[in-house]
Amino acid sequence: MHDPFAMRPFFGYNFGHYLSHWLSMGTRQDVKLPKIFHVNWFRKDSQGKFLWPGFGDNSRVLDWILRRIENEDIAQTTAIGYIPKADSLRLEGISKLPDLNELFSLPKDFWLQEVEDIARYFDEQVGEDLPNEIADQLKSLKQRVNNM
Repeated sequence: MHDPFAMRPFFGYNFGHYLSHWLSMGTRQDVKLPKIFHVNWFRKDSQGKFLWPGFGDNSRVLDWILRRIENEDIAQTTAIGYIPKADSLRLEGISKLPDLNELFSLPKDFWLQEVEDIARYFDEQVGEDLPNEIADQLKSLKQRVNNM
C-alpha cells in the first residue's frame, strides 16, 4: 500500500493540497525540515525468511540514522536514495549476521514495478492535484531505476 504515513483515510481535505502544504514548508525560512528515512523491516529472502533480525537489533539501524543526521559519511547513493556503506552498520554482538548484500540489493524488476504502482496510486488517489514536485520526483526515480 502506498499510503504516506498510513493517513490517507483520515485526510479531511484534498490529498493533493495536503501534499502541497507540506512541500511549501521547504520554502519557509523559519522552518527546519526533518530528515526522512524509509526502512523495510519485513524484507524476505528467497526462502521467505526475514533478511533483518528485527526486535532489539532495529536499534542498530536507528543508530545509523542518527549518525547520518549528524552528517557522518556512512551512506552511499543509489537509484532509490541513500543506503548504508559497507561496514557502516554496527553489527558487533549480533547473533546471526544478516546477508547485507541481499539486504541492500536493488532488484531492477521490483523497483520498476514499484514506480508503476506509485504512479497508479497517485493517479487514483490524487489525480490532477498531484503537485508537480512529486510528479517530477517520480519521473526522476523512474529514470534512475531504468539506468540501474
